[in-house]
Amino acid sequence: MNAPRTVLITGGNRGIGRSIAEEFIAQGHRVAVTVRSGQGPAGALSVVADVTDPASLDKAFAEVEEKLGAVEVLVANAGITRDTLLMRMTDEEFEDVINTNLNGVFRVLRRATKGMIKAKYGRVILIGSVVGLLGSAGQVNYSAAKSALVGMARSITRELGARGITANVVAPGFIDTDMTAALPEAQQDEYKKKIPAGRFAQPEEVAKVVAWLASDEASYISGAVIPVDGGLGMGH
Repeated sequence: MNAPRTVLITGGNRGIGRSIAEEFIAQGHRVAVTVRSGQGPAGALSVVADVTDPASLDKAFAEVEEKLGAVEVLVANAGITRDTLLMRMTDEEFEDVINTNLNGVFRVLRRATKGMIKAKYGRVILIGSVVGLLGSAGQVNYSAAKSALVGMARSITRELGARGITANVVAPGFIDTDMTAALPEAQQDEYKKKIPAGRFAQPEEVAKVVAWLASDEASYISGAVIPVDGGLGMGH
């Protein structure tokens, strides 16, 4: 059993973020989640924050630090989609996704790494996507933001690797969440045909990889992109 750590997960009230929070709680860690509305899972400290608002993040971090201690593991998971074909995509649809999915990660990282540098210990896990490297029609904004996380994790590794801090990207493929469940069945079947595993992942399958990356067993892994996609993005 690894020593209990203070873990902060952005966007931890539903989908993959919620599963990640549940996994860390089950492993005995001190877990906080940022939410814009609603609550994280039982056993988590829920703090209201919006990754596009630096002041709200400062407030959230102050609350987490006061109640659970300095953040040692950061999981940057909060994200939005505004899918549409390039020709129809507005400036706002592009910029909104970049502001949450990329600039938001930068804001959270900047705040979280202060304590990590002081402690000479940290785990940064950015939740990317298979489409960050594979690409996806209708997701120029989303895939651009997700591929940028790779450069971010690798730059953090070069900057902070000597201070006991690792930074990695976990790139999920299609996951069984409310979002995929809402797709028409024919479309779901079409997607499954492209996945060598022949099925969508359970959110817990992503959560377990994230928790492992935060553990002592993964202390020499940094700047990596770990796919959890059933083989969908092989070679990318």
